[in-house]
Amino acid sequence: MDAAQPMPNGWVKEPIGRVAAPLRDQVLQVVRQAILDFELRPGQRLIERELIEQLNVSRATVREVVARLAAEGLVTIVPQRGAIVSVISPEEAADIYEMRVSLEALAVQRFVERASDEHCAALREAFEDLRAEHLGRQNLDQVRAKDAMYKVLFEGADSPPLTEILTILQGRVRLLRATSLSAPGRTAEMVKEMQEIVDAVEARDIPRATAASALHIRNAANAAFRRFQDDSEAPAELIV
Repeated sequence: MDAAQPMPNGWVKEPIGRVAAPLRDQVLQVVRQAILDFELRPGQRLIERELIEQLNVSRATVREVVARLAAEGLVTIVPQRGAIVSVISPEEAADIYEMRVSLEALAVQRFVERASDEHCAALREAFEDLRAEHLGRQNLDQVRAKDAMYKVLFEGADSPPLTEILTILQGRVRLLRATSLSAPGRTAEMVKEMQEIVDAVEARDIPRATAASALHIRNAANAAFRRFQDDSEAPAELIV
């Protein structure tokens, strides 16, 4: 893949409407979601003029949004070339997975310690939705369903500092998750792993729940790296 492809002609958005949310936040959400849904592909340039024209916003707003996405790791500013959707190295991907092991285990622990019965019921419901999406075989829908499950987990953990850090990391994690879920057989394994986490959480068993969380993430990492190693058309770098 060329490291700096132009924005695709197929990516067209309606001009941003004026609603209660600040305009910058609206634009940020639109562009971020386009990256997470692969409408804007890794390595593609984010051309300032095109963003201004498509979204009907100012240059200052576009620059603020690009800077925010760069801080989240979803966009990379390349000297003399401008902004591109980020492409990360295998080493960076390995670090992201290791960060997940520690941070998500802590989130699971806090959930067990602090979550109400209603949170536990919501987590079970989100897991059942995830299981249903697995049967549907739509990879992007599976990723979204897993995002929804993690949202419940973070809410029940009731730790604003932890949620803030994990939310920043989640954008990059989501794209890595899409890679790992695309490995043959991985979705079925993932569903079993998530069920073990939910079962352990419902039993209020912290050691079992944190161990299940760590195992799930390490299995996801192994699946992602195997996929890129086995795919003869894969780039030398993991895509995020």
